[in-house]
Amino acid sequence: MSEETKGCDLIVTIVKKGFSEQIIQASIKAGAKGGTVVFGRGTGIHEKQKILGIPIEPEKEIIFTVVSKQQTEDILEAIKQAGELDKPGMGIGFVISLDRVIGMCHLLSDGTMICKY
Repeated sequence: MSEETKGCDLIVTIVKKGFSEQIIQASIKAGAKGGTVVFGRGTGIHEKQKILGIPIEPEKEIIFTVVSKQQTEDILEAIKQAGELDKPGMGIGFVISLDRVIGMCHLLSDGTMICKY
């Protein structure tokens, strides 16, 4: 039986294929405990490339990182720097506030336990 926690955010980062590792490493260096990568494809204004007249759909990597609210700004800044997200066409990052989280059973950087058994 675990205890639910409040006060967490989900950072979602969408980048070009091949960039997720540097995003995860930067977020870990800034205090995150890891991340989850899933694959997708983009259709944005910067994605209109063709090869031999055939439109291609660029592959994307989507990184989900759950962090405490106290860590959000530092980790988001590290992600922005690592992915050069301040440049057009490099990707996007956004934060979603989480009401409840279960299953995160590790210590935060400030030494508090996220969940107990």
